[in-house]
Amino acid sequence: MDRFVSTFTNKIDAKGRVSVPASFRAVLERDAYASGGAAGIYCYPALEAPALDAGGERLAQKIDGLLAGLPDYSDERDELSVALYGDVQILSIDGDGRINLPEALRAHAGLTSQVTFVGLGDKFQMWNPEQFAERRERARQKVHQTRKLFGAGSRSSSGEDDGSEGARG
Repeated sequence: MDRFVSTFTNKIDAKGRVSVPASFRAVLERDAYASGGAAGIYCYPALEAPALDAGGERLAQKIDGLLAGLPDYSDERDELSVALYGDVQILSIDGDGRINLPEALRAHAGLTSQVTFVGLGDKFQMWNPEQFAERRERARQKVHQTRKLFGAGSRSSSGEDDGSEGARG
């Protein structure tokens, strides 16, 4: 299955347009083809960060799945619907691979002259480059602090050490 991966930084032109990375456009096109829809981008302000969440039909289906898990007419379902679908902008990709970022979305993410596109698997985010550099550093520090927990779980369940004994041959 296709995934949004890697990080790219592109310029925003005077009209608010930015080129979507070619690899991201390819994922969006395949996603649209598989679902029978058009290759557009669902884009909304991220709930937890000064960034934009974006993706294709798979992202919309994940949101539908989240909402389906909540009782009809519940406050939780209504609030999540407003927070996600209420702020969605469907962005068209022009013939040159660009999207026009509406002012409200640019303001939420603090986007002025550049956008950093960050692949997150089934979706991607758009960040102010400086804010993303800080976010990336925090993520790396956290992973560094917790990585021993990941390795310890796999070694303890398999009963193996780190493999250094086998290297002596």
